[in-house]
Amino acid sequence: MSGTVRNDITIGKKVKVVQKQDQKSGNLTEGVVMKILTNSPSHPHGIKVMLEGGIVGRVKEVME
Repeated sequence: MSGTVRNDITIGKKVKVVQKQDQKSGNLTEGVVMKILTNSPSHPHGIKVMLEGGIVGRVKEVME
């Protein structure tokens, strides 16, 4: 599942995000959602979240 729709992402869900400095390389970081930072219902580049540990990035993949 892609991370462009806010309703697909809930706190405590495991996701893969791309951090700002990794956007060119496409390097993904896996973690658990602590906070959802995007207020709009969808975003073309992925919903911005904060993972446990304070990492901020845009969701590229929602793990099942």
